[in-house]
Amino acid sequence: MSTTNDYVEIKPYSLAELARIYGVQSRTLKNWLVPHDEAIGKRIGRFYTALQVKIIFEKLGLPGKAEDK
Repeated sequence: MSTTNDYVEIKPYSLAELARIYGVQSRTLKNWLVPHDEAIGKRIGRFYTALQVKIIFEKLGLPGKAEDK
C-alpha cells in the first residue's frame, strides 16, 4: 500500500478492510493468515478485535512496511 502516513490505527477491522490496508485481495490476506490462525483466534462476527489486529500486524508486519520485506 503506498501511503505517506506510516501510522495505522489498531482498532477492529473486517477482513476486507485489512486487505485494503495491506493492498491485497481478501483471499490473499486470508491465505496469509492461515499459518497464524491459532495465535489470532476466530473472528467474532464480521470484525477482528483490536487485540487480533495487533497480533496480525505483529505476525505480518505493519502494512506500510509490507513492501520492504
